[in-house]
Amino acid sequence: MQIREIMRSCPVMPVLVIEKVEHAVPLAKALVEGGICVLEVTLRTEAALAAVRAIVDNVPGAIVGVGTVVRPEQFAEAKAAGAVFAVTPGLTPKLAAAARAAQIELLPGVMTPSEAIAALEEGFDALKLFPAEQAGSLGMLKAMGGPLPQILFCPTGGVSPESAPKLLALPNVGCVGGSWLAPKEMVAAGDWAGITALARAAAAFGK
Repeated sequence: MQIREIMRSCPVMPVLVIEKVEHAVPLAKALVEGGICVLEVTLRTEAALAAVRAIVDNVPGAIVGVGTVVRPEQFAEAKAAGAVFAVTPGLTPKLAAAARAAQIELLPGVMTPSEAIAALEEGFDALKLFPAEQAGSLGMLKAMGGPLPQILFCPTGGVSPESAPKLLALPNVGCVGGSWLAPKEMVAAGDWAGITALARAAAAFGK
């Protein structure tokens, strides 16, 4: 799958911080059951790559990627774990080259028009607006749509269930990223039914 197809697969891409590998599969199953199939597992914990492999091996229907990629070698590590896409908070020539070398789909982060143009020059026209709230969110995306209509965005950072539908209504937004789908407290408590309910509500944004 190419990154635009991945973005269009779900209205909300959950940003997952998985502390324990044993949480990975039930969390992913809960999200997929609720209609959220694209999962971004952030590389912020020691359990992250093992969590990716566990989900890939045990949760049919999940489209698994990694987030918070900030070092070139992480692309190959993610690919080896079974991830099919990667998300970065920003973009550098080294990161772009490493993603191409690993043959993994990349959703690079940008915050300004200059960064968006630099990403286009590297061959990327699907981008993450990050941090979206601080970058101007709805207003920034409307403004960028004029001079840069070829870019499809995934705003992430400060997006909420209240702001997501407005963002998704924009023609240059393919999906939004959100951390509200897997609250730390609910994951720790094993409240998978509650997470499925959150996922189901988020999946409805795309209907």
